[in-house]
Parts: sequence; C-alpha cells; structure tokens
Amino acid sequence: MSTEKGPNFLEEIIAEDVANGKHGGRVLTRFPPEPNGYLHIGHSKSICVNFGLAQQFGGQTNLRFDDTNPVTEDTEYVESIMEDIAWLGFKWANVFYASDYFEQLYEFAVTLIKKGLAYVDDSSAEEIAAMKGTPVEPGTDSPYRSRSIEENLQLFTAMRNGEYKDGEKVLRAKIDMASPNMHLRDPLMYRIKHAHHHRTGDKWCIYPMYDFAHGQSDAIENITHSICTLEFEVHRPLYEWFIRNLDLYPSRQYEFARLNLNYTVMSKRKLLQLVNEKHVTGWNDPRMPTISALRRRGYTPESIRNFAERVGVSRRENIIDVGLLEFCVREDLNRIANRTMVVMDPLKLVITNYEEGKSEMLQSEINPEMENSGFRDLPFSRELYIERDDFKEIPEKKYFRLAPGLMVRLKSAYIIKCESFDKDENGNITTVYCTYLPESKSGSDTSGIQVKGTIHWVEASSAIPVEVRLYDRLFGVEDPSSEDGDFKTYLNKNSLQVISNALGEPSLKNARVGDKFQFLRKGYFCVDTDSTSEKLIFNRTVALKDSWAKEQKK
Repeated sequence: MSTEKGPNFLEEIIAEDVANGKHGGRVLTRFPPEPNGYLHIGHSKSICVNFGLAQQFGGQTNLRFDDTNPVTEDTEYVESIMEDIAWLGFKWANVFYASDYFEQLYEFAVTLIKKGLAYVDDSSAEEIAAMKGTPVEPGTDSPYRSRSIEENLQLFTAMRNGEYKDGEKVLRAKIDMASPNMHLRDPLMYRIKHAHHHRTGDKWCIYPMYDFAHGQSDAIENITHSICTLEFEVHRPLYEWFIRNLDLYPSRQYEFARLNLNYTVMSKRKLLQLVNEKHVTGWNDPRMPTISALRRRGYTPESIRNFAERVGVSRRENIIDVGLLEFCVREDLNRIANRTMVVMDPLKLVITNYEEGKSEMLQSEINPEMENSGFRDLPFSRELYIERDDFKEIPEKKYFRLAPGLMVRLKSAYIIKCESFDKDENGNITTVYCTYLPESKSGSDTSGIQVKGTIHWVEASSAIPVEVRLYDRLFGVEDPSSEDGDFKTYLNKNSLQVISNALGEPSLKNARVGDKFQFLRKGYFCVDTDSTSEKLIFNRTVALKDSWAKEQKK
C-alpha cells in the first residue's frame, strides 16, 4: 500500500507490531472469500489491502475459501476467485479451505462441550430467534441449556452421524443471554445440512457457522493480522471468545470500511438474482461490478489497484463515486491503449477532386503517450466514411465540424471543404461531397490554412465492419438498495446500446480478445470475448470525458 498520504491505521498497527517483535516480527494475512459467487469491485479493495499490507511488510497472504455452506458453493466460484486474484497481480502463499479443518473444528466443538461451554439445542430457528431478545431487552435461556456434558456429547455425535434431519438440532455456544452484544447470546456453532459438499462430498452432514469456523481457521494457520470489513466489528468479541476458550494461537481481527460504489449493488445475493433472472447475460456481463465483468469490459488490474489505493483505508463508511473508478481506468488506458479510428454511424464522403482509382498510404501515431510507439498505416482514397453527426446541413454558431462551405481537417490526412450533399426521399443526408487541399497533408502542410476542427474517418474500400457495445451504468439511481420496493425496478433500461454497423480502420483486423484501444474522439474500447475471426466486437470501457476530475476541480 502507498504511504504518500501518510500511513493508514492498519499500516500503523502492523508497523508497531513488527517493531515490537510481536509474532516474531512475522506478518501473515489472509483473504477468506466464500465460494458462493463471483468477486466484485468491493472484494478488490479487501484483496489489495490484505495482499498489499503483507507485501509492504515483507510478509505473506493465504487464500482460504470459507466453504462451510454446501448449499450455495461451487467449484466454478473457487476457480473464478483464483483467476481474479491472479489477474489483479497478487500471489498467495498457500491455498486453504475451511473444509480442510472440518475434523479439527469438530474436535474444537467437542472440547467446548466438555468444558460446559456448548450445548445441543432442539429449538426451532424461530424459537431461537425469539429467545435472543432485542438489543434493549435480554434474551431468555433455552430449555436445553442445562443439558449435561454427557448428553451433549452423545447428541452432538449423533448429529454428526446423520441421525437427525435438517433443522432438528443445532449446537450453540454457552456464553451470556443477557450480553449487550447480540452475537454473544449463545450463538450457533453447528447446523445440520444433508447436502453434497463440493470438496468433502457426503462425508459431513453438520457444518460449522462462519463465526465458529473463521477465527479458528485463522488460529490454525497462525494468521497474525485478520483484516476484514467493518460489519464484522461486532463479531470480534465472539472471535476472541472462541480463541481464548480453546487456547489457540492468538490471531487478532482488525476492521476497516468496506468499499461501496454508487449506481450498482454489491450484495452477492442481489447479483445472483440479476444473473438468474437474466437481467444480465451472466456474472461477467460488462455492466456487472464483478472483477471478471470489469476485466471483460476492458479494465486493467493497474487501474483497479490504483482505485483501491485512492479510496484508501479508513474506518468510516461511505459511498464512492463510480466516476473515480472511471477516472483510474481512463488514466491507465490513455497511457497504454493504441489509437485507432472507428466510425459508429457512417456517412459517405466523396472527395471530388481526388483522382478516381488513386490511393495512398498515410501515417498516424499508434500512441502519442508511449515513447517510440511508432506509426500505423492508413489507406486513403477518394471515398471515405465519417460520423453522421460530424456533418450539419445548417450549422449553429461556433460549429467547427463539416457543413456546406466549411473546412475541417481529416485526422492525419488533409484539409477538406464541403461543397455539396445528397439527400434521400425522406430528407436524410446520404453523401457529402468535398474538395481537398493537396498541399495540406498532415506532417507536410504548406497550405497556410488553419482550421478549428479535426474529425476522424475510415477509407471506404478497406474499412472493417465491427460491432460496438456501448455500456452505461447498470442502475439509474445512485443507491438502488436504499430505494423503496424491488431494487431491480431501478435498472437502467439504456445500460447497453449495440451498434452493429460501425466501420473500423483496417489496422484492427489483427485485434485479439482483450486488446485495448482508444477510438479517437469516442472513448476506450476492448475486444470482447464474443468476438470471432469473422466478426470483431468491441466493448466500451469508458468514455473520453473525464467528469470526475472536473467535479474535483470545482
């Protein structure tokens, strides 16, 4: 993590621990996702924090899958999570699974039973919820709380052996039903689930709850700094209670504010809804906030890491403007993306004084931001295509593009002047006729004429047909989760516009999936995974306009 703004509170904690020789000066963090969905931009911050801090202090990070709920988990999610972390540029020291520790966790539970600190409860979920009380009223003891150690051991063994149905019994910690912290009011440790587990198969029919598995897994791995988001702060006393009463390695939990982004949702449950109900094409739909979707859309790992760094680490919850994320990717793509010309809405242009049958090869810079990037060849001839909105029959004041009698420069080519145009029976412009100044060639202009407008173009005979997908924000409101009613009501109906008749310059013919470009005057684009050798498809990553930076300057 960067220290340009001064160390954040987590850096200060770890620096002090290292200086004092705590844990022998060792730093070992972990990233513990549940494999029940794809990682999203919020997780990317946690990844950057956990892996970044470990790197900063010469430590390591474990990747551990919290696979304690067989109903919702799948190897597909495991594989996608590993791919996302690697793509972001981080390497884990070890890959572990909570399921690796099922036998140990079971024995830990037996230990607590033997200490009189856990009991089997036959109450239903509704009854247990009622017993918990409220934040201002103490809970009431379960009628099963006073079971003997022997009976609890027998019942817990029977639970493991599959002698009871789902929901028939649970194992609870015996702590304090009057605690002001609701999480300490005899929390659940194990529930019965007769479900196939993606790694352990049908070996187990009881599964540990998150609060019981998490801290103990940290302790088993000797994690020095267990860094998680702020909603787990109220869980920390329970985390410490289990470790203390089991006499395990003293892993310590620290919390920071999670990343919330406007114009989207971060709940995996809600994202799964969007996928299952086909509001999007899948987890990697470029409108989704998942890391795989951002990758497909054309975001770079550098831009996401920079975004996480700019957001910073704090303990104050807030919603980050998606404009900052767009600013970060725009900044990175401006540096690395090759330039090209693509006409989205083609209008034919004929240069009447350019010799018929003649063609020439012009040159244009590949990337002016990249030293020694060189030039690309552009075919030029009598017939071209320009953007339809770059021509107006009757231009308004201060219009600096093409109109009858007006001049513009064709990018990396010549100055042209509009002489006339054709219309169809419906009044639509079909062809624009221009003359060119032969002495105005870019790079060797001797015309002495200065024009205010420059437009992009493609040569007609060599242009490549391409499909362009213009993506916008998935939702039409800043915080769809806080609005009344179903969050899906606020989906942006214009989040995707498909342009099927765009034309690109011939240099694009060798473009491959994932390649990134700046379409001059249009934005940054990436070759989509749906592309084939017969048809190139481009996703708009971000527009050229830098609205976020403008807002910051106000």
